[in-house]
Amino acid sequence: MTFDEREVRRVAELAALTLTEEEVTLFAEQIGRILTYVQKLQEVDTTGVEPTLEGGVPIESLRPDEVRPSLPHEQALCNAPDAQDGMFRVPKVLDQ
Repeated sequence: MTFDEREVRRVAELAALTLTEEEVTLFAEQIGRILTYVQKLQEVDTTGVEPTLEGGVPIESLRPDEVRPSLPHEQALCNAPDAQDGMFRVPKVLDQ
């Protein structure tokens, strides 16, 4: 599976990263190898294998949901670099 340099540049742009040409080439190769490995894993027959939940937080340790006071709306927005109509404004990062 391939992941070309154009795709690496696009992901870097979305993540606001500045990459050198050497890094773009290196990451394209590395991501391509990772995707090839994942593709091989998808070919493994897991019929009858129960899913596991290793590394998760035990359900017993979670607190119960309950309504509690929070910041007033105006206070939550008071330090926002850009707010409009009572909401945070953020740069668009996804093309649709």
